[in-house]
Amino acid sequence: MTDKCTGCAESQEKARKLQEIIEGYKDTRGALIQVLHEAQELYGYLPLEVQREIAKQMDIPLAEVYGVVSFYTQFSINPKGEYKINVCMGTACYVKGANEILDKFRTRLSIDVGECTDDRKFSLDACRCIGACGLAPVVTINDEVYGKLQPDDVDDILDKYEAK
Repeated sequence: MTDKCTGCAESQEKARKLQEIIEGYKDTRGALIQVLHEAQELYGYLPLEVQREIAKQMDIPLAEVYGVVSFYTQFSINPKGEYKINVCMGTACYVKGANEILDKFRTRLSIDVGECTDDRKFSLDACRCIGACGLAPVVTINDEVYGKLQPDDVDDILDKYEAK
């Protein structure tokens, strides 16, 4: 008989680890953000079923959990790619053409802000300010910073990551 559940063992292992995370903080007042951080590290994002489990096990209303997740920008309810692209849309970057750069990423990857490519290689986000205004417009991919960009630079940047 073949296993009809591809990834079931991995899913069960993650559920077990989530339970351990929650148990480690269950009696700690104000531990929700730490639990969410660790859960996001485990899953890569915070899908609704994970939020439900956290709410249930920590005896916190789901609305409160979702409120924290949706308030803080470091939390994501959508999967993230191996390469997390952030286009700075702060004033200096925007004035120097960040919107055109963002549009080029959208077109090339066929995804919108907040989405991830089907192969989970790239995710695309826009942020308010990276703090590198002198390099405007700026894009980060994971921990790498690209500054003084033009829309034509996007293809070369993505080619580099696609070759990895």
